[in-house]
Amino acid sequence: MAAFLFSSFHNYVNLQLNTQASILMDQYRVFGNPIAQSKSPFIHQLFAEQTKQNINYETELVALDQFTSAVNKLIANQGKGANVTAPFKEQAFALCDELSERAKLAGAVNTLTFSNGIIYGDTTDGVGLVNDLLRHEIQLQSSKVLLLGAGGAAKGVVQALLAQAPDLLTIANRTLSKAQAIAKQYPNENIQALTFADTEHLAFDIIINATSVGLSGGNLPIADQTLKSAHTCYDMVYQKEPTAFLKQAKALGVKNNIDGLGMLVGQAAASFELWRNTYPDVEPVLAALRAKLNE
Repeated sequence: MAAFLFSSFHNYVNLQLNTQASILMDQYRVFGNPIAQSKSPFIHQLFAEQTKQNINYETELVALDQFTSAVNKLIANQGKGANVTAPFKEQAFALCDELSERAKLAGAVNTLTFSNGIIYGDTTDGVGLVNDLLRHEIQLQSSKVLLLGAGGAAKGVVQALLAQAPDLLTIANRTLSKAQAIAKQYPNENIQALTFADTEHLAFDIIINATSVGLSGGNLPIADQTLKSAHTCYDMVYQKEPTAFLKQAKALGVKNNIDGLGMLVGQAAASFELWRNTYPDVEPVLAALRAKLNE
């Protein structure tokens, strides 16, 4: 009995010490609703171990009308930064005191940094996408790129894609006006807006799916001949099995078919660098996450 009591007391003390230590660490969160599916804590924990950073990063489920309160509470409790996922990216944008140029263009924020009473907002999705394409040795410069969709996911990556100097970036969407609204933000760039149907007789080098169709299992209304023209199809979403978009592309003989897991790790690495001023190695973290996803 004495041994049991000592063991219980020892475990209690360790729990209290660990809790106290985590409170003293710089605090980071990923806010969302839902949020249980998030891989961000796993990714950032590996980044922290790799770079010898002492941080505590956790998910936080936020009620739809409590986002501002959640941010203010984090700031008051040693909070140094946060990632933001659906449906709060626009609310995060509105909450910021200062914004990066790419966040201004995207109209949304996925990374918050808290410093000296200032909330600074940025979006790292675009750099995550571009870095993953470059990691796969996909050349964007002088290429013809087709971006499918005109929602928040598409808006967040246009600036980064254009920075790679493609020959032409085409944004295609069911509703033409939404694609046109994005293109008008970059009037001096090689960019155009079309409907999905308008792409039927056109050829592209790289096709990027920024819609959620990849997760729902449906096929995008893109002609087979358009997909066949590409050497690379990239789906910004990911799951254990290839998405319907990537399956379709592979069946049509597209050479490179890439899911968005590398983009996820890449955007997280860019956020981590903003917060900790050091850029982690994404390769071992991506390998570990891929293995976890395949369990």
